[in-house]
Amino acid sequence: METHMPQYMLLLYDDPTGWQKLGPEDMQKAIEKYMAWTKKPFNVDSKRLGEDVGKVIRSQNGKPRATDGPYSETKEVLGGFYLIEAANYDEAVQRASDHPHLEYGGTIEVRQLFRS
Repeated sequence: METHMPQYMLLLYDDPTGWQKLGPEDMQKAIEKYMAWTKKPFNVDSKRLGEDVGKVIRSQNGKPRATDGPYSETKEVLGGFYLIEAANYDEAVQRASDHPHLEYGGTIEVRQLFRS
């Protein structure tokens, strides 16, 4: 019987204007750091999200309504995610703690995924 470690989603938030302050060399260094982290053995998948903040769909009077979102007043937006494996929350947090996103002023939210 095959057993799998629990999976955790690392949600990466940041202020996108912060990246605009980096020069070309510093931006290349940042990209290299992110790519190196992506190759860690516990990483299952990762994706960078598009430049816009997307759409939010809410129910309004029983009907779906899409708005620009998530919040127009927020400075931090969801910029990407990683899917990692870890034995427990503590290990997931420890693994996320050395992600270069923190070095560049970002925030990482760690959430456990349920197995079906």
